[in-house]
Amino acid sequence: IKDYKNEDTSLQLTLEDGTNIEHKLDPKKKNLPYLRNPDILVGENDLTALSYLHEPAVLHNLKVRFIDSKLIYTYCGIVLVAINPYEPLPIYGTDIINAYSGQNMGDMDPHIFAVAEEAYKQMARDERNQSIIVSGESGAGKTVSAKYAMRYFATVSGSASEANVEDKVLASNPIMEAIGNAKTTRNDNSSRFGKYIEIGFDTRYRIIGANMRTYLLEKSRVVFQADEERNYHIFYQLCASSHLPEFKILKLSNANDFLYTRQGRSPVIEGVDDTKELSTTRNAFTLLGINESYQMGLFQVLAAILHLGNVEIKDRDSDSSLIPPNNPHLMAFCQLVGVAYPDMSQWLCHRKLKTATETYVKPLPRLQATNARDALSKHIYAKLFNWIVEHVNKALITNVKQHSFIGVLDIYGFETFEINSFEQFCINYANEKLQQQFNMHVFKLEQEEYMKEEIPWTLIDFYDNQPCINLIEAKMGVLDLLDEECKMPRGSDDSWAQKLYNTHLKTCSLFQKPRMSNRAFIIQHFADKVEYQCEGFLEKNKDTVNEEQINVLKASKFDLLVELFQDEEKATSPTGQVPGTGGRTRLSIKPDKGRDKSSKEHKKTVGCQFRNSLQMLMETLNATTPHYVRCIKPNDFKLAFSFDPKRAVQQLRACGVLETIRISAAGFPSRWTYQEFFSRYRVLMKQKDVLADKKLTCKNVLEKLVQDQDKYQFGKTKIFFRAGQVAYLEKLRADKLRAACIRIQKTIRCWLARKKYLRKRSAAITIQLHETGSTTIQKYQRMCVERKRYRQKQAAALAMQTILRAYMARQKYQALLREHKAVIIQKHVRGWLARCWYKRCLYSIVYLQCCIRRMKARRELKKLKIEARSVEHFKKLNKGMENKIMQLQRKIDEQNKDSRSLNEKLVSLENSYSTESEKMRGELGRLRGAEEDAKNKTNQVSSLLEELEKLKKELRVTQQEKKTIEDWAQTYRDEMETLVSELKDQNGSLKKEKDDLNRMIQEQSQQMTEKMVRSIAEETQQLETDLNEERSRYQNLLSEHLRLEEKYDDLKEALSSNVTKPGHRRTDSTHSSNESEYTYNSEYAELEDGSRAAEVRIDTSLTLKLQKRLTELEQEKQSLRNELENKEEQFQRARARARGAELEYESLKRQELESENKKLKHNLAEMRQSLLGNAAANSGAPGSPAYKVLLDQLNTSCEELDVRKEEVLILRSQLVSQKEAMHHKGTMTEPSVFVDDVSKLKDSDEIKQAYIGLKDTNRLLEHQLQTQRRTHDNEVETLRGELQSVKEENSRQQQLLAQNLQLPPEARIEASLQHEITRLTNENLDLMEQLEKQDRTIRKLKKQLKVYSKRIGEMGAGQTEGQTSPGQMVEEPIHPVNIPRREKDFQGMLEYKREDELKLVKNLILELKPRGVAVNLIPGLPAYILFMCLRHADYLNDDQKVRTLLTSTINSIKKILKKRGDDFETVSFWLSNTCRFLHCLKQYSGDEAFMKHNSSRQNEHCLSNFDLAEYRQVISDLAIQIYQQLIKCMENILQPMIVSGMLEHETIQGVSGVKPTGLRKRTSSIADEGTYTLDSILRQLNAFHSTMCQHGTDPELIKQVVKQQFYIIGAVTLNNLLLRKDMCSWSKGMQIRYNVSQLEEWLRDKGLMTCGAKETLEPLIQAAQLLQVKKKTDEDAEAICSMCQALTTAQIVKVLNLYTPVNEFEERVSVAFIRTIQTRLRDRCESPQLLMDTKMIYPVTFPFNPSSLALETIQIPGSLNLGFLTRV
Repeated sequence: IKDYKNEDTSLQLTLEDGTNIEHKLDPKKKNLPYLRNPDILVGENDLTALSYLHEPAVLHNLKVRFIDSKLIYTYCGIVLVAINPYEPLPIYGTDIINAYSGQNMGDMDPHIFAVAEEAYKQMARDERNQSIIVSGESGAGKTVSAKYAMRYFATVSGSASEANVEDKVLASNPIMEAIGNAKTTRNDNSSRFGKYIEIGFDTRYRIIGANMRTYLLEKSRVVFQADEERNYHIFYQLCASSHLPEFKILKLSNANDFLYTRQGRSPVIEGVDDTKELSTTRNAFTLLGINESYQMGLFQVLAAILHLGNVEIKDRDSDSSLIPPNNPHLMAFCQLVGVAYPDMSQWLCHRKLKTATETYVKPLPRLQATNARDALSKHIYAKLFNWIVEHVNKALITNVKQHSFIGVLDIYGFETFEINSFEQFCINYANEKLQQQFNMHVFKLEQEEYMKEEIPWTLIDFYDNQPCINLIEAKMGVLDLLDEECKMPRGSDDSWAQKLYNTHLKTCSLFQKPRMSNRAFIIQHFADKVEYQCEGFLEKNKDTVNEEQINVLKASKFDLLVELFQDEEKATSPTGQVPGTGGRTRLSIKPDKGRDKSSKEHKKTVGCQFRNSLQMLMETLNATTPHYVRCIKPNDFKLAFSFDPKRAVQQLRACGVLETIRISAAGFPSRWTYQEFFSRYRVLMKQKDVLADKKLTCKNVLEKLVQDQDKYQFGKTKIFFRAGQVAYLEKLRADKLRAACIRIQKTIRCWLARKKYLRKRSAAITIQLHETGSTTIQKYQRMCVERKRYRQKQAAALAMQTILRAYMARQKYQALLREHKAVIIQKHVRGWLARCWYKRCLYSIVYLQCCIRRMKARRELKKLKIEARSVEHFKKLNKGMENKIMQLQRKIDEQNKDSRSLNEKLVSLENSYSTESEKMRGELGRLRGAEEDAKNKTNQVSSLLEELEKLKKELRVTQQEKKTIEDWAQTYRDEMETLVSELKDQNGSLKKEKDDLNRMIQEQSQQMTEKMVRSIAEETQQLETDLNEERSRYQNLLSEHLRLEEKYDDLKEALSSNVTKPGHRRTDSTHSSNESEYTYNSEYAELEDGSRAAEVRIDTSLTLKLQKRLTELEQEKQSLRNELENKEEQFQRARARARGAELEYESLKRQELESENKKLKHNLAEMRQSLLGNAAANSGAPGSPAYKVLLDQLNTSCEELDVRKEEVLILRSQLVSQKEAMHHKGTMTEPSVFVDDVSKLKDSDEIKQAYIGLKDTNRLLEHQLQTQRRTHDNEVETLRGELQSVKEENSRQQQLLAQNLQLPPEARIEASLQHEITRLTNENLDLMEQLEKQDRTIRKLKKQLKVYSKRIGEMGAGQTEGQTSPGQMVEEPIHPVNIPRREKDFQGMLEYKREDELKLVKNLILELKPRGVAVNLIPGLPAYILFMCLRHADYLNDDQKVRTLLTSTINSIKKILKKRGDDFETVSFWLSNTCRFLHCLKQYSGDEAFMKHNSSRQNEHCLSNFDLAEYRQVISDLAIQIYQQLIKCMENILQPMIVSGMLEHETIQGVSGVKPTGLRKRTSSIADEGTYTLDSILRQLNAFHSTMCQHGTDPELIKQVVKQQFYIIGAVTLNNLLLRKDMCSWSKGMQIRYNVSQLEEWLRDKGLMTCGAKETLEPLIQAAQLLQVKKKTDEDAEAICSMCQALTTAQIVKVLNLYTPVNEFEERVSVAFIRTIQTRLRDRCESPQLLMDTKMIYPVTFPFNPSSLALETIQIPGSLNLGFLTRV
């Protein structure tokens, strides 16, 4: 807030959250707080890029990346800092591996994959072994990092053999984690052993094997675990899977039932399913070659250890112990390991002691016996662990010589617990050694190297932990004193502790004694102080096991257990005695003479062994190039993305991150010896620069290449470079080599092009010299003939279409009419049923009422009778009642009087009613008068009814006449049906014979096919065997492969040209998928020769049979032809008679229709007059304008009807004349015609064509007869429908009259008028419909007349060739004879000999140059040529030739693609030709679906004998493979351009800001300014598009290719954007959007906007928009969510996290805003995958695209060398 002055005692500061504070300054030191880096540098990928390098800046940068951006990896110079997120992250998938593969370490965001890729590339470039050292505290994530590094190597390198070594390397992880990892308080999957895995590579840097070394397994965990910890995972996996059937013999149960698995009281890890983990472990065992029996043996041993831990040992007395008899757990242990129960029970509680003269058996107290039991359990587990490691290594070792390796060190991290014992001491000792190695490499070696080379350097002080290492391993150190104490007869932990105090307490500042304990000591390690408890150190160091227990196990019947202990040394203590008290039993045994020797050669202690193995590890690491990964533990509570600054800075200090930053940024990390530099960069030197002194040569060259002298330093033996200089030199070297290759290619291509040009020029001159004018004459003559033929076929096609459409229309009309009539019938039936039901219900109700009333009346009568009887009875009994009766009588009289008075009143009322009735009668009379008037007015309706009756009578007369005609037609139809049935029977017999012949041929063909399939299967099996043998031989020749690789292209070319030389042919790995589909790999010519010989043998026998059968068929065909000619003559005569009868029938029908038409016209005229009269009487009535319109329409219809009538009469007269001409010609010239034709048809092909023509004629006549029959049936049905409509109209008129009589006069008149309007409208519509029918019939008859007249003319011309018939009319033209095969009328086929097939394939496919064909000839020419050859084989009905031609074509295309599969032009050319060949097979297949767009000539060229649908599928699959190869080739070309052109290159200059970079700046071989730009991409796209267009690729296929291209561009660009923090800025978003707009402009220019390519760029467009939009408020969040629909939630959050301001006016995205986005997008259902799949290929389709090119017009150029082909 306020500027600082020297005299100020405090500072006024403002924090990031806006809080103002006052910072007090020390008045003595006046130390100012650390300066803060600019905001644009906060969150950098590399800590060395920070302007201010100090602890707060480093800590703040890590915190911002870890908490705000969720980035766990950060570079710190040469070290990768990895912070454990304690949460699974989706950043380790295969897509991420592919994204980092091939990238330089500074190109992408920090990642463990980047370190692995750097190690892999350095191994390949420098040919030096590499190591990845993963270090850090326990729980920091070292094991996971090492696992992902190995997974990366396995993915990117592949395997050098068929054994999938990379899968085996990865499979070792779950095994080692199961038996070596356990849950601790700091880590759920803590490694309790160390391992160093060497992954071996061959000369091509493919994985060939691996080797694992393990260090210091924590055996004590087998028998003891602290609170909240677990034993090794494998025990809990077995317990969780105890329910499985195969594990019943293990007698396991829950983990809480066993002592060794329940002590930590935490048997379950959250989120881990132990059952599934065991399944994974077993699968890994299987993959590594450990079979099921061995696996069960391992599980038995592990289960036995758990049972042994549950063996309860009880006190017998104070000095001895015992195991109760029949202990179930001990019995289970003995059964599982195959030992005797008494022996094991004995030696678990006793021990044998040996002296110089005697041997004693000593009972053990309970505590010692328990310790001995636990020691045995630990020993068994250690042996089992070592056995598994040994067998894993055996599975990972191969016989191939190892060229180099990459080592991955995953060893325990620094540990400090509440109780630290011998295991923690060894772990921390190993970490001290690793820290020293890191110090030596990063600090000490740096400075010493510079001093040794005499390079100016400022020494930097650093922490050296050598004193701590000396304290542990030096003479009289901790380990030395421990070993010495173990050798003492009475050595103990207490005495060892006292020796430590006496030796180091006063002499070493790193060694301390706890205040409150005399059995512990403290060591100041590099990371922290650790207090170790001395208890158990000696016992664990000695690792003593009872020898007799081991002997019992060695005597086991269990083979695996014996194998574990076969190399067991005697596990005795160094002194031969075990301290302890108690009684002893003396046994008199002779002394062992070899005892002295065994006592001296006792086994080494655990500490000594560990120190030696650690020393070997350090030697290995020092011999490799190390790569460091420092794992940081962010908190001690395993909370996800929780950062504890104190814990983090403690670890950062311990691992020396800040020193790494300073050293790496200020030094020269890259070093080359002069010899290495000279050998590597010799290509950059000119001949004059090379001197005898290589050191001087390097200096001179380097001064020219690098102008800045500060970028390098010359030492005594090495050249030192600053960061990035080696990459610059690599770029210069690559550019030099690239320029040299281009020059060589340019020269060769120039020579080839000139040679080709001279050859074409000579050919063109030759053609021009011999060309004459005959070409022009032939062209016009053929054009004229083809035009005439086309017009004839067009007219015939139009006639057929007209007939078909008319028939379909009639059928549709009949269906609608039937439906309408059915509805009317249903209506009346339903009405009748409803009325019947109503009547029945009414009758039932009345009857029911009657019954009920009758019942009630009967009851009343009965009641009255009872009352009467009761009165008489009471009169007899009591006469005194008479008085009462008299009184009642008097009352009745009085009531009668009252009733009489009431009757009088009623009479008076009746009189008044009658008066009123008279009045009503008068009114009724008046109404009746009005009704009479209404009846008079309805007389006109009566007259209409009379007219209707007349019409009905006339209709009945007409129907009678019609019936007579129908009877005659029925008789004629029966005769015709009889004739047709006879013809059908004869035709059916012929068809049956033909089917029998076809079935016999098909059976023979099927038998031959089965034989060939069996022979091919046997050959395929043999070829597969040969292929496996060849692969095994290749394994032995791998060492020679590097030398032969340079000659590979030349040898491959030589092998392809020398097709007769047998031998194995190796294919590139990119074509392995194609190779696998066809199971032969030998030379093409050799296989073809062999298969061709077999085909010739098969073809010879088949040819003889077919020739014999063909002769028989020819004879049968001749007889059938003669018979068919006779039938044809009879049919022609019958057809002529039928046609005459049909004409007579049509004449009668037309006369009938004319009479009906006249009557209807008369009726219409009368109706018109009546309507006009009514309209005049009531001009204001509604509807009068409609009447006028209706009358106009009727007049027009009548006029048109008259015109149509005249046309029908004219057509009828023409038909009669044609019929007579046909009959006359048929009787005079028909026999001679057939004789002449048969005499002329000498060739078998002509006979066949004539036979086919006769069959077609027969089929056409049958079709015409059926059409006439259907027409007659339709007419009869129409008349019936008209009759029914008249009946319905009559009934409707009656109902209408009945309704009108009930209406008032005005309403009655209006209803009548409305009815008349409706009726007339319906009649008008009916007439119009009939008129349309007649029009259609006339048009059909006209077309038929033209066809018949044309046929008559052709028949007359053919019959009267060279002579004139006596009945020939003068006006008829004479037509020439139609010969089927004219000279030079090519059929679009190419003939070749069988022995020329190889030459055809070679010249047309294998040796064809796509560029020449595409430029100079028609597109798809090879496909057309191949199809024309195929047509000829089909024409000859030669299935063998068809099969071999197709097979050879497919195999040759695959072969040329294997040879030149990386050439886009070649792949595009054959994709286009394959698709064209596929379209030709469809177009000429004879399938109607593919023949819609064919011309008549093209239809004649359809395949006639073979159905190649299966081959179409094979060729379609081949086209898909070629398409995928095209996409891969295109991707390989585009891939290097995309990132540079779309992201890195500044298309808009000056927009992107410049940020300082750290040590890991770009070191790519591509220069920073970028070789590729957006224009490079567009030029390449133009090249792709123009190439495909030149090759004639289908437009739809081009659209699919372009769509795939744009998807690759968008996916690669977006993936790199998501993995590069430096690219996520506002200016880069603008750059991307501009680049995308240029791509869209390219699409518009090419007319490809509708192909879907733009949609594939939508994720990239939205990502660019996301970089540019505001990112502050909730409204901005809502806009982002609605805008980014094509991006996943992970991608949106990733972009927001990576967003980095490049200018100070930009603001960083807040964490709260990112959380708001995540909340809003929480409900999205999408894939969690971060990156797009760049390997995804859209499914390809090949839409049918017929060709309009006529096959007979195709000319074969001489440049193709196909002179052996003959046009047919």
